[in-house]
Amino acid sequence: MQSIAVIGAGITGVTTAYELAVKGFSVTIYDRQRYAAMETSFANGGQLSASNAEVWNHPSTIIKGLGWMLKSDAPLSLSLRPSWHKYSWLAEFLGNMGNYRANTTKTARLAVAARARMREIAEREGIAFDRDDHGILHFYETEKQMAHARRVSALLAEGGVERRELDAAGVHALEPRLKGEVAGGFHTPGDATGDIHLFTNGLAEAARRHGVTFAFGSEILRTASDGQGVEIVYRDGEGATRTARHAAVVVCAGIGSREIARQLGDRINVYPVKGYSITVNLLDAQSREAAPQLSLLDDAAKIVTSRLGPDRFRVAGTAEFAGENRDIRECRIRPIVEWVNRHFPDVSTRQSVPWAGLRPMTPSMMPKVGPGRRENVFYNTGHGHLGWTLSTATAELVAQSVLTNWKGARPMAQNHLLKAA
Repeated sequence: MQSIAVIGAGITGVTTAYELAVKGFSVTIYDRQRYAAMETSFANGGQLSASNAEVWNHPSTIIKGLGWMLKSDAPLSLSLRPSWHKYSWLAEFLGNMGNYRANTTKTARLAVAARARMREIAEREGIAFDRDDHGILHFYETEKQMAHARRVSALLAEGGVERRELDAAGVHALEPRLKGEVAGGFHTPGDATGDIHLFTNGLAEAARRHGVTFAFGSEILRTASDGQGVEIVYRDGEGATRTARHAAVVVCAGIGSREIARQLGDRINVYPVKGYSITVNLLDAQSREAAPQLSLLDDAAKIVTSRLGPDRFRVAGTAEFAGENRDIRECRIRPIVEWVNRHFPDVSTRQSVPWAGLRPMTPSMMPKVGPGRRENVFYNTGHGHLGWTLSTATAELVAQSVLTNWKGARPMAQNHLLKAA
């Protein structure tokens, strides 16, 4: 029986495996961790945010970034340590500034499609992940920021994103717990929030029910394709080196996708852009009441929030260009805690769990979704800060790409879920 390997059990890998399984393929998913969603899909900001689809290739990002470079607590941190990968990536990033408008609209369109598919899958499979469907509120401190936000909203509207502009009173009416002066904001009612780790693990269980095999504790050592099959050499959880052969492969390996792609004859330029979060455990009634109910995005500070059930408050932000470094730096966590203290002073932050993850980001800010050079090699990677937002849409796209572009695609009898869809 033909089988497809999926490399990576984060949100993109698990959604990809699921979509392939419901289309009738035999799927094995490989990941070096013991469980799904243990790296970048563990504790992100929680937002399913079509409203945050603006790509970063804009002159204002460069101007802000230059001003932030010498501040350790700035939203963006760029290590000056020499690195060909980093500086060549940044050069390509600048080269994509001409695609800002088109890529923002394309990303918004993908995000809107993903919202619908996410809800469909969650309801069909009965996945509980602290989902909240009250939308996301962006707020801005100055009229200059509001003017830029209006221009972004026009681009997002081209991609099907509905946003409602609010004045300062409207912002505080929607989220009265928010302290501080604001100039205005935008509310996106179609957006949502949820716990990415809970969803990914719930979907992994659903995928297992539909025949997906999980090879956890498998560290990929080498991959190769001859066009007819794919050989995967990996080290298993007991340290033994093993070899598996599959008919095709989909690479969803986050920041590891670059090296795996190189072995398969492709160039996928993803750079690890570190993001941080804290999960505030709301231990007392006052904190539970004072924490925001509505998901927020502070555009100036580049901080997002999500309320994950009654007892958890997730706050995330920052972008750090420092290579493959997973250290949790106190100077990056402190501004997030201080942001909570400033805007929600009655929330106790004495039990705040810090986390950092490496986002796989391409210079264009667009994920690589579809075939590689060899007929039986496919990719679903490079989603950057929008992996949670875009995952279900890109998983559908790559599964369809396998059906369309791979001549050897002969799935088993179609899964009953596909027939019912």
